[in-house]
Amino acid sequence: MFERFFQARNQEHAKAGGTGIGLSLTRELVKAMGGEISVESKVGIGSTFFVKLPVTNNSVFEEKGSEIWKVPTANRPVLPAAQAAVTNDPDRQTILLIEDNPDVVEYLNACLTGASDHEGRPYRLDFAYNGHAGIEKALETVPDLIVSDVMMPIKDGFEVVETLKNDERTSHIPIILLTAKADVQSRLAGLRRGADTYLSKPFHQEELLVTLENLLESRRKLQAKYQQNVLTTVAPQIPEADPEDSFLQKVRSIVEQNLSDADFEMPQLERALAMSRSQIFRKIKALTGKSPSLFIRSIRLHRGKKMLLNTTLTVSEIAYEVGFTSLNYFSDAFLEEFGERPMKTRG
Repeated sequence: MFERFFQARNQEHAKAGGTGIGLSLTRELVKAMGGEISVESKVGIGSTFFVKLPVTNNSVFEEKGSEIWKVPTANRPVLPAAQAAVTNDPDRQTILLIEDNPDVVEYLNACLTGASDHEGRPYRLDFAYNGHAGIEKALETVPDLIVSDVMMPIKDGFEVVETLKNDERTSHIPIILLTAKADVQSRLAGLRRGADTYLSKPFHQEELLVTLENLLESRRKLQAKYQQNVLTTVAPQIPEADPEDSFLQKVRSIVEQNLSDADFEMPQLERALAMSRSQIFRKIKALTGKSPSLFIRSIRLHRGKKMLLNTTLTVSEIAYEVGFTSLNYFSDAFLEEFGERPMKTRG
C-alpha cells in the first residue's frame, strides 16, 4: 500500500476516492528524515501505522533573516500566475479541468503547464472543483476540451457528460473522463452518455497529452467537413443526426433568411440562436475554424457564387443581394474565398 498509485479494491460504491499518492509520499518523507514507517492491520478491526524518526542534535542552524512564509488558507492548488491570469487571446485553446481532489488538480496542472497545441500556443487552463460548477463553467466559457473526474460531489462525471453533450451550446466539446474504476461497465456508462474517451488512474503525463492532442486533431479534421457540407450542400429538410452539422445548418438558414440585410451580424445572430456572443464565437470557431463574422461572410459569398453561375444578374446586383454594400469589398472578399474574381467565375 506504500507503492505510488496503489488503489484499494473496495471503492466500487465510493462517491469520491483517493489517488494512491498519500502513503507513498509519506514514506518518502519519513525516509528523507532517516526514519521508517510500517503498518499492522486486522480485517474488520482497523490499521495502526508506526512512524519511527531518529532524535538527533546535529541539525545546522541557518539564519533566514526576515523572510515571511505564508500558509495557504484553502486546500485548492495555488496556480501559477501565467495560468491563473485571464487572457483575451481567442486563438489559445482552453482546457477545462473538473476535479474535486486537490492532489489530482495539482498533477493535471503540472502535466499541462508548458504544453502547447499544434501551432505552439500554450493551452489556457480553467478549473472547476465539482461537477455542478464544471457544468456551469462549461456553459459559460465553452472550452475546447474538458477533462473530468468521474467520482465527484453534487454531480459526478457521468452527469457532467450527459448534461453537456445534450446541450446545443456544448455538445461539440470533447470530454475525457478520469476514473480509478476501469471496469467494462463503468466505461460503458460513460460512453453511452457521450464521453469521448477514458483515462484510467494512475495515468502518465505523456498518455494524457497524446490523448488530448488526438481529440483536438480529430476536431480540426472535422472543421473542413463541416465547412464543406454546410456551405456547399442544400440545407436538409430533416435535421441531421449529427447535432453539430444541424447547428451549423441552423446558422446558415438564419443568415440566408436575412441575406440582403447588410446590417445582419452578431447581435442579430445572438438573438436568433438565444446564445451569448462568447458562446456563439467559441462554438462556431471550434466547428469551422472561422470566427462567426467570417462564417457569415462565407455563407453570403457562396450564395453569391451560386447566383453568378445560375442567374443573369450583374455582379453589382448580386453583391447587394447577398448583403455587400460595396462592390469592391465583395470582389476582394470573393477573391479571398475562392481564389478568383467574380467576373472570372462567371466566365
